[in-house]
Amino acid sequence: MTVVKKHHDIAISFAGVCQATRLVQQLAHHGKCSTWALKISLNSLLDLNPVSTLSVFGNKTSNVQCGLETLIGLFNSRIYQNLTNEITHYIMGIMMLERQLQASKTALQNLSGSIINLSKQLDDDVIDSTKVISVIAEMYTNIIRPLGPCIKVSGSKTILENIYIQNQVRAILLAGVRSAVLWKQVGGNRLQLFFFRHRLVKVAKDILESLNKDNI
Repeated sequence: MTVVKKHHDIAISFAGVCQATRLVQQLAHHGKCSTWALKISLNSLLDLNPVSTLSVFGNKTSNVQCGLETLIGLFNSRIYQNLTNEITHYIMGIMMLERQLQASKTALQNLSGSIINLSKQLDDDVIDSTKVISVIAEMYTNIIRPLGPCIKVSGSKTILENIYIQNQVRAILLAGVRSAVLWKQVGGNRLQLFFFRHRLVKVAKDILESLNKDNI
C-alpha cells in the first residue's frame, strides 16, 4: 500500500466513524436523519471481508460525504462548539468500545455470528426496516455495550424516549464501531488525531473536492 493510498483509506474509514456520530446527533436532536446515510452506515456492518476500504461503504466516495464533511468540521470549525463536543464525545466512546471489542475473542465471535445471521434475514427484509434495525440494536446492547462505559447520548429527552429512535441510535453506534475497526485495520490510530489532524483534514478536503468535480 502506498503512502497516499494509506492516507486515503484512513480518511475514508474515519469518515465512516464521523458519519455514524453525525447521524446519532441528528436523531437525538431532531428525531430524524439522512435515510441514505443511515442505509450506508448499516450496510457497512455486513461486509466482514472487504476487498477494499471503500467497498465497505458501497464503493462510492459520495456514500461517506456526510462523514467527510463532519470530519473537516470537527477539526476546523469553532462554530456550534456544543455540537462539536458531542461528536467528539461519541467518537471517543466508539473508539473505546472498539478497543474492548478487539480484546474480547468471545465478543468478536458473537458479533460475527450475529452479523452472518442478519445477512441471511436480509433476503426478506431491507437493512433500514424496523425489524432489522431492532436486531442490530440488540447486537449493540448484548455484545458491545457490556464491553465498556455506556455512551451518553445528548439531545431531546422526548425524542430519546422513543424506542425506535433508541434502536436507531444503538444500531448506528454499532456501525460506528465497525468503522473504527476498519480505521485501525488500515493504519489509523489516536495519535494521528492529535498530531497529524491537518493532514487528515487535507486528505478529506481533497476527496471532497474530487467528488465535487465529478459531479460537475
